Amino acid sequence: MSKIEDFLTAQEEQEIVKAIRMAEKNTSGEIRVHIEKSSKTDAFNRSMEVFHFLKMDNTKEQNGVLIYVAVEDKTFVIYGDKGINDIVGKDFWDSTKDAIQAQFKIGNFKQGLIDGILKAGQALEKNFPWHPNDTNELSNEISKG
Repeated sequence: MSKIEDFLTAQEEQEIVKAIRMAEKNTSGEIRVHIEKSSKTDAFNRSMEVFHFLKMDNTKEQNGVLIYVAVEDKTFVIYGDKGINDIVGKDFWDSTKDAIQAQFKIGNFKQGLIDGILKAGQALEKNFPWHPNDTNELSNEISKG
């Protein structure tokens, strides 16, 4: 798989966006997926750069979650902002990573991302429930680098 365009079909991308909308429906939290060919550096450091570039660190309650995928490097990072990270703890991120990884290992990239999105959405809903004055602060579309 040499191009990020080959990682997901257009239909799969729309299913992921739908999962993001569903996951964010009952929370003020924000979830983004970013896909690029290669991180060209440490994937965790690159995910922090992308998090900032996508302005995910500007959410009111610091409750943004980024799922970053570097296709050629065969790696991904789940990065949560301070608000969500301080509440859920390491076990949550490990179990979310395991859910994604289980699907990625069998080549089911769409389902891996959806599983991670929905799991993150459950934690966001529990800890950052939706209120009538909440707005969708960030795009739900998949970003690509």
